[in-house]
Amino acid sequence: MHPCEPVGLDYTATARFRFSNSVDIPATPAQLFEIFLDADAWPRWAGVITKVVWTSDPPHGVGTTRTVHMLGGLVGDEEFLAWETGRHMAFRFTACSLRAVRAFAEAYDIEPTDRGCRLTWTLALHGNAPTNLSLTVVRPVMNLLFRRFLRTLAALAAERYAGRAG
Repeated sequence: MHPCEPVGLDYTATARFRFSNSVDIPATPAQLFEIFLDADAWPRWAGVITKVVWTSDPPHGVGTTRTVHMLGGLVGDEEFLAWETGRHMAFRFTACSLRAVRAFAEAYDIEPTDRGCRLTWTLALHGNAPTNLSLTVVRPVMNLLFRRFLRTLAALAAERYAGRAG
């Protein structure tokens, strides 16, 4: 594993490569957090994730760690920078299996709605020069993929909590 830059909470607002999308989720904010706590749920909605392993014991919060395995053999060790159940969570990579990833962070912001909640997911990253050039080229495709992930998450919540949101 290669160490990543220790970015802070502001990184998802300032990074060169940012992807921010929102979706209405047919589940309460607390129910959405139940999905986030379920390691087996992540591969069901985020298609690049193959496995999530919590490496900190519950209860989870700021400082919690986990390891995420992704397609192509990418592995990221994560540390949570923010954790407000039902409202907000954010994490960063502390290390990555690919030296090409210099920094990576995600933020999840949740607002209650009349029909469940609205999730805004922001993913931010940068890498070495070749990686940054590649990101510039594939940025629109990545954003479409991330929007698809959110639609899949909304469908998972609808399946799991049918008739129980609100």
